Amino acid sequence: MLTATRLLVAAMVVSWTLPAPEIAPAGFEIAARSRAMEPGELVVITVTTTSADRLRVHAFNRDVEPYRLEDGRWQALVGIDLDVKPGTYAVVVSAANAPAEHSAYELIVHPHTFLTRRLTVSEAFVTPPASEEERIAREARLLDQIWKSPAPARLWTEPFVRPVPGAANSAFGTRSIFNGKPRNAHGGADFLSPAGTPIHAPNSGRVVLARDTYFSGNTVIIDHGLGLFSMLAHMSVIEAHEGDSVKRDEVIGLVGATGRVTGPHLHWAVRASGARVDPLSLLQLLGTAR
Repeated sequence: MLTATRLLVAAMVVSWTLPAPEIAPAGFEIAARSRAMEPGELVVITVTTTSADRLRVHAFNRDVEPYRLEDGRWQALVGIDLDVKPGTYAVVVSAANAPAEHSAYELIVHPHTFLTRRLTVSEAFVTPPASEEERIAREARLLDQIWKSPAPARLWTEPFVRPVPGAANSAFGTRSIFNGKPRNAHGGADFLSPAGTPIHAPNSGRVVLARDTYFSGNTVIIDHGLGLFSMLAHMSVIEAHEGDSVKRDEVIGLVGATGRVTGPHLHWAVRASGARVDPLSLLQLLGTAR
C-alpha cells in the first residue's frame, strides 16, 4: 500500500539478479543485494536519494549506520542473524533530520536448515571447569561491549579478502550436540590451514582485541567501522596489538590450535551491527576473487 511517505517493496530471494529498484514517495530509491534472504546472510542495501544529506537505516530492531559511496549513493550492511525466524521484515530508510520522511523495503526471510552434528567427546571438552567460570563470564561481557561500541566511521574502502588461502571446510551455522548437550551454533567459517600459516587482515580497521581467551584462544578482533567486525581465532602467535590500525592484507597472526579446539585451523567470524553472518557472504558481496 502506498501512502504519502511510505512504500513497502517485497524483496525476492536474491542471487545476484536484483529486482528493479523503485522510487518511494519520500524520494528514496532502494535496492537490496544478497546471496539469499536467509538467516546468517549479509544484505547490502543501496539507497539513491537527492532529498537527504544524511540517512538513518533501521532493520531487525537495530539501527544500521549507512555510508556514502563516491557516486553519491548510500549503502548499509544489514545482517540477518542466525536466530532470525522466517517472515517479513522491513528495512526502514529515513532522512536523519526528518524521520517522518521514510520508506520501507520488505525483506522476506526464508527458512534455512543448518547442519546438526552429534559427537561423543571427553566430558572435559564439553563442560568447562568451575574454576574458569568467572573468566568465561568476564570475557563474554568484554565481547558484548565490543560489539556494542563500533567505530562511528567507515574504516575500509577496498574489497575484503580471505584471511588465509583455500576454501572454508566447515559449515556456518552448524548446530553441535556434544555428549547429548546442545551447544551454540557455529558462528563463523573454519579454514583448515597448517599451523604457522600467516593470517591476513580481511580489510582495514582498528584492532580492538588481541589476547588469549578461554574458548577461542589467541584472538584478534578488527573493528572495520559502522558495526562491522572480524574475529580471527585460535592463533598460535598474535602479531597485532590492541589499538593498532591495520591495513587490508596485513599479517596479524599465525594459524594455531589455541583455545577449545582439537587441531590447527583459523576461525573467522563476522558481526554486522550485532548480527552473526557468514564471512563467505561478506566475501561474495564485498570481496575480491583472491
